[in-house]
Amino acid sequence: MKLWEHYHTPHTFEEASDLLARYGGAARVIGGGTDLLLEIKQGHRPPVEALIDITKVKDLTHITQNGDTITIGAGVTHSQIVRCEVIAQRATCLVESCGVVGGPQVRNVGTIGGNVAHALPAADGTTSLVALDAEAEIWQNGERRWVPILEMFAGPGQSILDSTRDLLIQFRFQLAGPREASAFKRIMRPQGVALPILAAAVWVRLSEDGDTIEKSRVCIGPVAPVPTRIGVVEEVLNGSQYNDDLLEEVVRVARAELKPRTSKYRATSEYRTEMVEVLLRRALPLAVKRARTGEVVPEGIGLQ
Repeated sequence: MKLWEHYHTPHTFEEASDLLARYGGAARVIGGGTDLLLEIKQGHRPPVEALIDITKVKDLTHITQNGDTITIGAGVTHSQIVRCEVIAQRATCLVESCGVVGGPQVRNVGTIGGNVAHALPAADGTTSLVALDAEAEIWQNGERRWVPILEMFAGPGQSILDSTRDLLIQFRFQLAGPREASAFKRIMRPQGVALPILAAAVWVRLSEDGDTIEKSRVCIGPVAPVPTRIGVVEEVLNGSQYNDDLLEEVVRVARAELKPRTSKYRATSEYRTEMVEVLLRRALPLAVKRARTGEVVPEGIGLQ
């Protein structure tokens, strides 16, 4: 079975966009291809006339720090992110989430842009980018613009981008400052690279004395059709003194409000509701500990 007719490796953003325009909707953008090629091969998508490989476009494959802002090209691989020291120390949840995507071979070729563009609410990298309050730069309708990460998703597996015409260029977010930190935890079936049952990314900023959570961002997925912040949990956390009682209240609210559906590929609704509690008990205390101490050692990299 022939999956494509023509394969292009442009070296500039402009060349990539010109190629998409030339094929008039008959081409597809490809990064690592870990999702797209399987979908075509398995018959979930038809073969395409052309693939536009963006991994040679330098602007899309770099990680750049400018002060407290970091920019990650859409063509950056999960392995590149895991190896980046500044992300490990100041955006730890992203390293932890990218470090458990697939196996080593998948992480070496799979890209953060592909993780987001596939628009699945369970995507590990996406979950952390939401907790980090990232923005995405896109090329759409002939213009480049930045959009909040949550605006990228139109439904399960549906992005606002047309992958035959539009481009996802890069992401940016603020790195953690003093008394700020993040953590990511995931629960999955024990068969190696199976789909995650549930995952959570938590970001917190503590008061100067380290006792109060001044601000938080929490993303748990998949619990909705698209990636989402868990506002009811954030409302409980923000402005509250962190202690065991607060953790119990967070767990109570999350269990009452979040109702993940039963999935034949993941687990029952009842089991996944139980796992919401487990994830919060693992991720939230870890993020708080990191914010208090400033000591960060990413966990679980390559172990799942």
